[in-house]
Amino acid sequence: MEFLLNPNLAYLFLVCGITLTLLAILTPGTGVLEIGAFFALALAGWAVYSLPINPWALVMLVLSVFLFIGALRKSGNTHYLALSILTLILGSTFLFREENIWQPAVHPLLAAVASLLAGGFFWIATTKTLEASAARPAHDLSPLIGARGEARTEIHDEGVVFVTGELWTARSKTVIPAGTPIRVLRREGLILEVEPVSDSPD
Repeated sequence: MEFLLNPNLAYLFLVCGITLTLLAILTPGTGVLEIGAFFALALAGWAVYSLPINPWALVMLVLSVFLFIGALRKSGNTHYLALSILTLILGSTFLFREENIWQPAVHPLLAAVASLLAGGFFWIATTKTLEASAARPAHDLSPLIGARGEARTEIHDEGVVFVTGELWTARSKTVIPAGTPIRVLRREGLILEVEPVSDSPD
């Protein structure tokens, strides 16, 4: 277990664990990210317990998680995300220290490369995820309700209607002959419930 107390290795476990944790927040429910984050942070935690650390750096690491959650809640504001990445880089780099409190135990080159990779990855992955969640669905089904169309087959328990330029599976409480104008009452999944209407407007 002594090799786990190498500050450089512990630093990599820490960065990896935090990375997986934040990815799990972005894409919850996979299980793989959560398990990976648990083991990486457990190994890093052993080093945090055994090696001298800067308490202020640990506080910055905790703060980076809260800032990241704030970035997700305020998707239009990237300042939270930038602050989260900055505190993550500073906190992880200076967490393990030498005898002097201001001197990090992590090799500067390793810290620089890991910081650039992790920071760049977080920025791209998070901004793309926020853009995707904020974007309106490419196929908005809400205008279907109340839309008019035509029964292409006889409709009762099931049939086919032509609405908004597309063919849809439909059903009706009454029998609707093919060719009858219809109106969409509601949608259940990809099945429309329709009713017959006259050609004249209401």
